[in-house]
Amino acid sequence: MKKLFALLMFSSIALADSPYLIDDNGVYLGNLNSNRFDPNSVSNPYGRYGNKFSPDSINNKFGKYGNRFSPDSVTNPYGSGLRVIGE
Repeated sequence: MKKLFALLMFSSIALADSPYLIDDNGVYLGNLNSNRFDPNSVSNPYGRYGNKFSPDSINNKFGKYGNRFSPDSVTNPYGSGLRVIGE
């Protein structure tokens, strides 16, 4: 019984929704978690939101959301940045 309870607790924690990023227009920009296998994670180097070549990734230093000079970038300290939902 204790093992079942522990398993249920772990699964509910593991399945909890991750915080995610959106820009000022409400465009979804990926989950903020460290799961490299989550297709929507900014940590997945092969996914849409974590790939350094994707235009929708904060990891693309030449893209709108990763360029340090873009007002929508997470790396621009003077820009409007992005909103985190679900903190």
